[in-house]
Amino acid sequence: MSAPKKVVLAYSGGLDTSIILKWLQTEYGCEVVTFTADLGQGEELDPARKKAELMGIKPENIYIEDVREEFVRDFVFPMFRANALYEGLYLLGTSIARPLISKRLVEIAAETGADAVAHGATGKGNDQVRFELAAYALNPDIKVIAPWREWDLSSRTKLLAFAEQNQIPIAKDKRGDAPFSVDANLLHTSSEGKVLEDPAEAAPDYVYQRTVSPEDAPNTPEFLEVSFEKGDAVAINGEAMSPATILTKLNEYGGKHGIGRLDFVENRFVGMKSRGIYETPGGTVLLEAHRGIEQITLDSGAGHLKDSLMPRYAELIYNGFWFSPEREMLQAAIDKSQEHVTGTVRLKLYKGAATTVGRWSDHSLYSEAHVTFEDDAGAYDQKDAAGFIQLNALRLKLLAARNRRLKG
Repeated sequence: MSAPKKVVLAYSGGLDTSIILKWLQTEYGCEVVTFTADLGQGEELDPARKKAELMGIKPENIYIEDVREEFVRDFVFPMFRANALYEGLYLLGTSIARPLISKRLVEIAAETGADAVAHGATGKGNDQVRFELAAYALNPDIKVIAPWREWDLSSRTKLLAFAEQNQIPIAKDKRGDAPFSVDANLLHTSSEGKVLEDPAEAAPDYVYQRTVSPEDAPNTPEFLEVSFEKGDAVAINGEAMSPATILTKLNEYGGKHGIGRLDFVENRFVGMKSRGIYETPGGTVLLEAHRGIEQITLDSGAGHLKDSLMPRYAELIYNGFWFSPEREMLQAAIDKSQEHVTGTVRLKLYKGAATTVGRWSDHSLYSEAHVTFEDDAGAYDQKDAAGFIQLNALRLKLLAARNRRLKG
């Protein structure tokens, strides 16, 4: 790959990406544009601007953008229409943020005339795959620089030495090994590494940042109502809110009640197993609510097919194929299923659990007349079930007769 002339860097303002910024300048002698996304990670982003300026980045080449609404509206909500869970448990909080970051990297590259983008993902993880597959899907000619796969700064000691040599500010707590690494956005926090690397050892309490321990959660249940239109949450307790505001509010509810903790050993796309601690308080509440409204509005055939598609859909997101045609095909089917997923769910939040306790909708398929144990006034003729059973039993009878004949 020829040396890039201008690079758009996914820049957090932290030590690693600051080292990458300087390394790009010294290794390639190129101009650097920084992009910092406010995904709801809960950190002040202005220091990222100041640090970029301190390292010689022109003000016009510093992009700091609040993308929370786009993140929830165009990425999180479509994923939640599918009830997506990777390996049955993980709500894909890190995975779903990467395509949005890559999308903006590629767009900013086009706006600024940059010929490359760069990220700070290591060569052992999934994020390098997610960033780069998304970038190539959006611009097949873009160059992608992954410093962790190129440089010789292979240890924390070497990184700190490089930082000191180049006058890169180092926070005092970075001079020792961090106990674990954290990725955060509006959907979740993810903690990995160091004290969490032994899957036999329980995670220390200080790892959890967004949720109280379920044991310490309120002793009184709290109830709330979430309203949906076509599969997307639109209101809490009757108050209409924007997508990001809804997720923020659900995070508050879920965190208060210790909801959404996950200690998980997953299979990374690159081949290894990894142990992570995830907190997805609002997402866990949202998933329960969405499942609750689907119970009365989604036809059984459509619902069962959708559930069968979900593992493949979740795997595509986890592996970095958000912008692939197969994900878009599955999304079209999922979105079709959500046309009547409209109504309200009442939830009980208590000691780490979100439980559906009521649901209602003008689009409901639930017929009390058909399921009642009282007089159904002719809505359902129970005698019809006999023929239904006989027809479904026919092949089983033929199999049993054949097997009995062969044994005899």
